[in-house]
Amino acid sequence: MGGTLSCHRSIPRDPADLGGRKRKFSAACNFSNILVLQERLNINTATEEELMTLPGVSRAVAHNIVQYRDRIGGFRKVEDLALVSGVGATKLEAIKLEICVSSRTGSSQHSPSLLCREQEPSTGSGININTATPAQLLSVRALTEKLVHNIVAYRTEHGPFRSIEDLVRVNNINSSLLDRIRFQVYVQRSRAPSTTNGGPNGTTKVYSSPTFSLSSEDFDLPPGGPTHMTCVRPQVEPLLGLRDGKPVVRLGSWSLQGCSCDKANNPGVREVVSMTLLENEIKLLAVQDLLEREALEKICLELNQGTLSSIRRWKRPRGLWKCITSEKPTAHSSKGVSFSGFLWDTSSGIDLKDAGVLDSAGVNGNGNDAQPGLYLAHFSVGSVELTMVNVHLCSAASVGEVFSPDEARCQRLPSSILETLKGEKELVLLGDFGCSPQSPELDVLRKEKLCALVPSSQFTNISTRTPQGTQCLDNIWLSRSLKRIYSGHCLVVREGLTNPWIPDNWSWGGVVSDHCPVVAEFYIQPSCKELSRVAAVDRGEVQPKHER
Repeated sequence: MGGTLSCHRSIPRDPADLGGRKRKFSAACNFSNILVLQERLNINTATEEELMTLPGVSRAVAHNIVQYRDRIGGFRKVEDLALVSGVGATKLEAIKLEICVSSRTGSSQHSPSLLCREQEPSTGSGININTATPAQLLSVRALTEKLVHNIVAYRTEHGPFRSIEDLVRVNNINSSLLDRIRFQVYVQRSRAPSTTNGGPNGTTKVYSSPTFSLSSEDFDLPPGGPTHMTCVRPQVEPLLGLRDGKPVVRLGSWSLQGCSCDKANNPGVREVVSMTLLENEIKLLAVQDLLEREALEKICLELNQGTLSSIRRWKRPRGLWKCITSEKPTAHSSKGVSFSGFLWDTSSGIDLKDAGVLDSAGVNGNGNDAQPGLYLAHFSVGSVELTMVNVHLCSAASVGEVFSPDEARCQRLPSSILETLKGEKELVLLGDFGCSPQSPELDVLRKEKLCALVPSSQFTNISTRTPQGTQCLDNIWLSRSLKRIYSGHCLVVREGLTNPWIPDNWSWGGVVSDHCPVVAEFYIQPSCKELSRVAAVDRGEVQPKHER
């Protein structure tokens, strides 16, 4: 009889091995050869002491795992461990290759018999290799990160697998390895989970606004996600450019959290950013944390050309959008340098005059310092000339952590830059300030009589776990001269920021950024040039095109 490989530990271990990380055992198969596999710990049956042998798992964390396991009646998949207090996605990444999940009775044991090639698992059991995320594929025993990468790459290039046997076409997967995993996976090409982004808290919300769908066959969707994207947008009451019968324009700021070209290519990201601008009638947006200068162009192109169904079906005018990105980096982070940019709707009477980075590297004589480089631009908005200063101050605290105002420290604005700004009129400083508006690091703005529109009690960060936010990091500061045209309306957009195609740690349906867009509204008298241009757009004389 062939040996049976069990997910749980069924052989005695030397107590000295409790701290070891390489746990291996042998099992006989039908051909009497020995398969040496890495032994994994079944988190559904492990004791606290056994859990403590995993990297980074303390007694307190092990206790939390056991308590959580008892409360939910056992883990259904390895990824569920990330929900335990003290574990999270980072720690799960470090231990996922050493753990597994099976029933408490060990009934989900698998046999690697080489004689059972013709026996395929019933549809719906195991992991569907055509729709599984990389995290789900890593839960398959004997699949390493390299093999998972190869599977996803093959699937992306050649399309869905037609049978399990096609796995041998993937680099580094041979027939022997295939027999070790065949009873853990299956193939189903037509599977289409119905996934909605009901909101950051993960609950489904029903709105009367349209529902848009996207098929993986129509677009270059990220590998591993759902094959059919159904996105429900929030219902936003249209402003139609008027407040109390007077024309208004909304300006905003949004840190897109490490937005690379790959991230901007994600249709979920493009839809969330584009629809948020259209639904909330944001006509001029300051953008921070662009890892690549070309990333903002992809958002601009989507607004103008409308490749996504939700953008194409937008009933009101989409506008004529342009964008510009700083030539030089404006911030440094763990991911490297990042850039800032502006995105604006020219059909709303907004024109860019000039833009440039106020470089502060020479302040202390060290060009390598991570001093903030403010991105300054002069815009004509209707009949008003605005000086927009795009700010990205890196915080010492990460956005997902909770700190008091005294603890959340950010970079200081260099005095030389502030001297330059003193000569500017109609000044708007907006962006990611990295700390509360009451932080002493921003006292210099109050000294110059600038006013913050978002109070410290209104949080601007967001995640699927804490949709209400924990910190006020983003803001819009105005000079006194602009208070006369400020309508008194400032909002933090929190709805519609998730999408089924945006990764969320080990799952899908995440937020586009851990920052919310902040928006301020101003009374703007349209210029004669704008009135004639809007009339031309309404008559269809101007065709949307992408301009940088």
